[in-house]
Amino acid sequence: MFKRHPKNPIISSKDIVSSNPELKDVSSVFNPGGIQFGDKILLLLRVQNRGRETFLVKAISTDGVQFGIENEYIQINGLDKIDETVFHIYDPRITKMGDTYYVFAAMDVVGKCLLGIFKTLDFTSLEFLGFTGDEDNRNGVLFPEKIHGKYARFDRPNKMKVESGVTTGSQIWFSESEDLIHWESKEMVMEGRLHFWDEMIGAGPPPVKTEKGWLLVYHGIAMHYQPIYQVGVVLLDLDEPWKIISRGRYNILEPREMWEMVGQVPNVVFPTAMICENIDENGNANLECEVKLYYGAADTHVGLATSTIRKMIDACYA
Repeated sequence: MFKRHPKNPIISSKDIVSSNPELKDVSSVFNPGGIQFGDKILLLLRVQNRGRETFLVKAISTDGVQFGIENEYIQINGLDKIDETVFHIYDPRITKMGDTYYVFAAMDVVGKCLLGIFKTLDFTSLEFLGFTGDEDNRNGVLFPEKIHGKYARFDRPNKMKVESGVTTGSQIWFSESEDLIHWESKEMVMEGRLHFWDEMIGAGPPPVKTEKGWLLVYHGIAMHYQPIYQVGVVLLDLDEPWKIISRGRYNILEPREMWEMVGQVPNVVFPTAMICENIDENGNANLECEVKLYYGAADTHVGLATSTIRKMIDACYA
């Protein structure tokens, strides 16, 4: 149901051309956050150099395929106010509320990963607002509107260790906040399905509101051979988004192309941005709206696949 763009991968390391020594001859570019930015599509690319240092680099496109990529990485203000040593900031997810763009990102500190939140009006820089908790957590995605008067997000607490020693998670949680900084876990939304394609899970792009419910794309990892990262979809109740209306039985995208199966981390499609331009006055995506799904491929490239909201909802019932 998702069709890969014929120009895939649409962004690779060779497309990062910079005079900055930190961004010369980079190793990989993947897992971009994305948003409709005026009449253009904006991506925040996760760029990794040969020192395995991570930077966020802005890219802009009029058609969602050909991107102009900035020469410099985006500046982040406010990190000097915290006591933690931050090693990496990565896998951004972008949500617009009012005139402000909010970015959730994973932040590696000593011994764990924390969720940080940032804001910007124009993406000339990001302002770090703070960590949103002190527990190991990943895949934070902010809803585009408040739920029952509170900010809402999905997140994925990291409470399970796999053989490699990495801590991961198998549950997506709904959390709420009064101020975007202090969050309370409210309900467990769903968990991985042992022995199937989505044993470990995490939210992908921020959820999209439709007249049928909240549409959430998520990643699932099959762990029973070597890990295989795939993409799934679930439809959730509009008033109580922790309640599942229907969850797709099958993945909607899996590694099949060589550039998805071979790279820095093999066999990965990892969704982080979903663009639907046709949104009505109530914030609902039109059912016939074309969806652009941007994803990291093998932790090395950026891929693009397209579908429609209707087809994705149908996939929830397959």
